Amino acid sequence: MCGICGFINFKTNLVKNERENLAVAHRMAEKLRHRGPDSWGEWVGEHAVFAHSRLAVIDVENGLQPMKRTVEGHEFVITYNGELYNTNDIRNDLKSHGYEFTTASDTEVLLYAYIHYGEKCAEMLNGIYAFVIWDSMRQRIFACRDRFGVKPFFYTQKNDVTVFASELKSLFEYPDVSAGLDKTGLCELFALSPARTQGVGVFKDVRELRPARYMIINRHGMTIKKYWSLVSGEHKDSYDETIEKVRSLVYDSVKRQLISDVPIATFLSGGLDSSIITAIGAMEMKKKGERLSTYSFDYEDNNKYFKASHFQPDSDTKWVPRMVEAFNTNHTYLVCPNNVLTELLEEALLAKDLPGMADVDASLLYFCREVKKNHTVVLSGECSDEIFGGYPWFREKKAFETHGFPWCYDLSIRNNILLDSVRETLDIDNYSRMRYEESIAEVPIFDGDNDEEKRRREISYLNINWFMTNLLDRKDRMSMASGLEVRVPFCDHRLVEYVWNIPWEMKNRDNVSKNVLREAAKGILPEDVRLRRKSPYPKTHNPHYEEAVKTLLDGIISDPNAPILALCDKTKLTSLLDGGSSDYGKPFFGQLMAGPQMLAYILQVNFWMERYHIRIAL
Repeated sequence: MCGICGFINFKTNLVKNERENLAVAHRMAEKLRHRGPDSWGEWVGEHAVFAHSRLAVIDVENGLQPMKRTVEGHEFVITYNGELYNTNDIRNDLKSHGYEFTTASDTEVLLYAYIHYGEKCAEMLNGIYAFVIWDSMRQRIFACRDRFGVKPFFYTQKNDVTVFASELKSLFEYPDVSAGLDKTGLCELFALSPARTQGVGVFKDVRELRPARYMIINRHGMTIKKYWSLVSGEHKDSYDETIEKVRSLVYDSVKRQLISDVPIATFLSGGLDSSIITAIGAMEMKKKGERLSTYSFDYEDNNKYFKASHFQPDSDTKWVPRMVEAFNTNHTYLVCPNNVLTELLEEALLAKDLPGMADVDASLLYFCREVKKNHTVVLSGECSDEIFGGYPWFREKKAFETHGFPWCYDLSIRNNILLDSVRETLDIDNYSRMRYEESIAEVPIFDGDNDEEKRRREISYLNINWFMTNLLDRKDRMSMASGLEVRVPFCDHRLVEYVWNIPWEMKNRDNVSKNVLREAAKGILPEDVRLRRKSPYPKTHNPHYEEAVKTLLDGIISDPNAPILALCDKTKLTSLLDGGSSDYGKPFFGQLMAGPQMLAYILQVNFWMERYHIRIAL
């Protein structure tokens, strides 16, 4: 994994000012050094400048970037962030066409795949990636992002220049690119966040290359095309055939993602998803005479304060040891101190460049830093709930009836904290509805669906394109801020494509959540682990955390110059601090963000406005 950045200008020769352009690229790359602490490189061409910071995982010695290759007198240059899991398949195909390789890196394979197949190479890739290629033969830039947006890619256009980077902070190192915020950005911040509309960079004039898209830039302008989509259709496999196919796809995905030239581990909660990945990983490594390392997460005094809920029926305490014993993993128990959750709120914000999931982000940042001390690559269980229908809103009547995002259908608390003038200007209810309707209009239709199945497809699509991408973004930023690469086997597009068309009566057979996956795990997992009820990423239940957040927020809103007061009503914020409930009526976002997280989110907005010197233009 790495950080990529650079800029493109077809109206001038960038080589003529090579020193100045390299200095800009250097500043941009320096902001991404956490993503790639092992090495970095820069390249200046006639119409493009690339910079790269590298986290070395495959072919540590020879995979340096930007990488250049010359074919038939034409120069091709790539800067690439990601991992390909079908590298060997593509390499063997290219060898049959006469290509010779001088490295074992997937970077070289990806570059030659583009040289040979052009933009059609995107359809061949299995992995997580964002990359940019200079193509001297066609005199163009080709940029591409993976199907689910696991790896980030932002860009902005300034006069004749297109500036791109893995993270927003890097863009702001380019001259005259600054952190502005308009109505759209504010609506994203208060109507949707910590989720975000695909393609929207929140900051004014900043865009995101949407997942499953490629971009071509030449002297005539910019073209963006979608290279992959989910296709709705009839599921023809029997129940038993479906179980076997899911088992095969999951096993193959995990096995492919175990390839690494540096130490590898898994995150283990003792839940269904992380346990399947851990079990397969342990079995595969045992074949090589190796022992899998695993990590679990918890919080200071959580055993003392934990309270079971609809969303979190039990803690991971008894389940992790069960898996460690069953698969003889080399396990490390990580416990996050209570004070760290508040201390890292600002650092988590800086890692993401945007307000996020507050202490849920801060804790993950802490855990990733601890894991990085011994490992560089880990496998994690994200995406399973989105594709197999594991969340409560896949089943609850409320979600079916709500004309809005099921994880954030009530915006009253968000509206309530805004100044009257800001609330009227933004109209976040209408903005949220507009984005929801845009997404629903994209859902691939199958005429054979009844009304109920059609609605389930809609909920699935929303989860994959909103909730899942938000969690993937969170995982990328917190892990890469620590120089840690996280892989997500359930995000294999082959698996997602197949599961997409499995009918709900199979997915939820006998009213068992994620039934298909549980059945596929027979013979792989211990029965009690296989049947464990879903419990999400753990959060702190320590009341001292909420007290600490309230103290911090009280200090901020007491400052008449606090940036947040330009947007939020001081009286309303004060009333939240004085209230005794931790829930404040409705969850702020999803399953994990309730009252304490909402307060911490407000803190992050204030930090953000201060640190990024936000200019608001309504």
